[in-house]
Amino acid sequence: MEKKLAFLGPHGTFSEEAAMALTAGLRLQRLPYPSIIDVIAAVDKDEVDYGVVPIENTIEGTVNTALDWLIHEVDLPILGELALPISQHLLVARRGEQLELAAIERILSHPHAIAQCHNFIREHLPQAAIEYTNSTAKAAQIVSEHPEEPWAAIGTRLNPEIYPLSFAWQEIQDYSNNYTRFLLIGKERLDLPSSSREKTTILVTMPEDFPGALYQVLAAFAWRKINLSKIESRPTKKGLGSYYFVIDIEQKMDDVLLPGAFAEIEALGCQVRQLGTYPFYMYKAT
Repeated sequence: MEKKLAFLGPHGTFSEEAAMALTAGLRLQRLPYPSIIDVIAAVDKDEVDYGVVPIENTIEGTVNTALDWLIHEVDLPILGELALPISQHLLVARRGEQLELAAIERILSHPHAIAQCHNFIREHLPQAAIEYTNSTAKAAQIVSEHPEEPWAAIGTRLNPEIYPLSFAWQEIQDYSNNYTRFLLIGKERLDLPSSSREKTTILVTMPEDFPGALYQVLAAFAWRKINLSKIESRPTKKGLGSYYFVIDIEQKMDDVLLPGAFAEIEALGCQVRQLGTYPFYMYKAT
């Protein structure tokens, strides 16, 4: 039976593009879901075998919904990661005459896409109202279904191939070096291609009333010369000032270095939970 992979839909999102790149060459049925939470829940409930969710953007930072659900609501290992370059485009419905920017009354898109284009919107579309949608593709779909309205969507380069839309302006993101990291999650391993970069992600819970605990946790990696690519705190939701630390380690799980570091951290009274050890890929256009 063909296995299933969920992504944030509808068709034409960056999540679908990331899903296609991460699982290229594999026989998987890709299914769109209406929200990031729905994608994660579908994997957890075995509605699908795998899911792809955004976890961090260069401009907007961490996608808190995805990270918090992976921490608090489910126990799904991370199987792979892809950094996808993000280009945002202003899209309008195809009609007899091109809609002028000054005539656009409403802009629809995902909150992160809107945030990535603040400068463009302020300069060129100050009159337009903002309406948030669950995804860029959903915005594109809505605008395409209302060609009589002076609306525009901020979306992907794939959207005009799927919906009757045209480009009003291309490459409108505020920063050219705009990437989003996507995670592949699932309960069973996939036969992914080898990568020159491997990562391990852990969740560290500090003991209460332990001054200098974070310093000692980091020291366990430092003296072993283990490189950390990211350290982020997230609330435990147990009270103000109570945090987890999510740490990305620039190597895969081994038999000596990482187990030794984890044992040292646990000896401090900390709890260590592995979220996954997996290959990391940079997107390459074909």
